[in-house]
Parts: sequence; structure tokens; C-alpha cells
Amino acid sequence: MTHILVVDDEPQILRALRINLKARAYEVETAERGVDALAAAARRQPDLVLLDLGLPDMDGLDVIVGLRGWTDLPIVVLSGRSEQTEKVRVLDAGADDYMTKPFAMEELLARLRAVLRRREFTAEAGTPASAQFVIGPTTVDLSLRTVTRDEGSVRLTRTEWALLELLLRHPNQLVTTNRLLTDVWGQKGSADTGHLRFHMARLRRKLEADPQHPVHLITEYGTGYRFVPGASG
Repeated sequence: MTHILVVDDEPQILRALRINLKARAYEVETAERGVDALAAAARRQPDLVLLDLGLPDMDGLDVIVGLRGWTDLPIVVLSGRSEQTEKVRVLDAGADDYMTKPFAMEELLARLRAVLRRREFTAEAGTPASAQFVIGPTTVDLSLRTVTRDEGSVRLTRTEWALLELLLRHPNQLVTTNRLLTDVWGQKGSADTGHLRFHMARLRRKLEADPQHPVHLITEYGTGYRFVPGASG
């Protein structure tokens, strides 16, 4: 059964969506706050998220960014914001579709079916993405953007997050130096490999049990880096 997470703080809309989706054999889970939506998605990844932007605790755009940090699940936005610039901003952040409130229920259901069909057609084989990763004594939660270890939370810079997310999304795979430079800094070339080495060393000091002998953030000399998941032995 297709599992849809509906995120909206308007009780009437939640009720209408729940009734109509369940009537069409969808499994429905609801959340009224962004933090609850991120936690629900991390706990059990839905097949699709139906998301309002005007949430009481955070902007829906931040929910999209949080989800896109670890998963490519379909996101359909429902919002009262009709400005073209807002739609472009949300779609660029990673939403798959955008509908303006008020909306016709049949059109919404048709768009959900279309997004789910595209998802089924383009899905790659493999295990579902996880929101949490273990790096020795450290736990990284990409959906909540938190890093914790026994002594407390660990703060990462924006660049460190970008590098770490790219590596975690490709566990046990070689991520080339050029790929890291292009995706994080928007450019290629050996001139910036020093910056890359500097930030990777900082990540190891923050995350690895023994930064001088890393077992999770591995250098593949001359080619790139590899993330090996799991707790330290």
C-alpha cells in the first residue's frame, strides 16, 4: 500500500486529504509541524510527501531541504503562495510538483498518481535511503541535520555538511576528487585539492574515533574519498 505523509496545520485540509486518500487505498500519515514531518519521514520513509509551506514552526522550504539531504522521495507542495518566484524557489529546492490553494481534489489526485508513476519508472534498484549513519562513535542524522556522540552534539560548517552528505549518499563507493570539488565548490581542478584535504581532515577530527587512522572517511590516494559505514570495532 502506498504510504503518503501529509504535512499541513489546517485541520479541515488534513481531514479532507485523509478521507480522499484513504478512499483510494492510500495509507495516510499526518503531521502538523515541520519537525514532526522530518521525524516521521526518518522513522519510516513514505512513498510521497504532500507538504504545505506555511507551517507553524518552520518554513516548508526548510522541510524540503531537510528531506533532500538524505532522500529523493517525491514531494508535492500545496500552498497558498501563488507568486511565480516562490514556485521556482520551491521547485529548485527539490519539490517535484506545486499546487496552489484552493485546489481541486481530482486534479491533486491526478498529479499524485503522475508523480508516483514517474518515481516508479525512474527508481534505481537498491535498498531505501537511510536518514541516519554511524561513523565510529558518531551518529549523523541527515534529515534533522544533527551530529551526536557520547560527549554531546558536534557542529559542522556548511562546507563540511556538503562534503559529508555527498559521501554518505554513496556508501562504500568511490567519490572522485573532481566530483567533490564540482558539487561542493562548483568548480574542478587540482588547485583546490588543498581545500578539500583541509575540510576532510576537519571532518575526521570531528567524527572519527581515531582521526589519524580513519576507518570510515577513507582517502583513495590520487582519485578521491570513500565513506565506509559502521561502528568502530
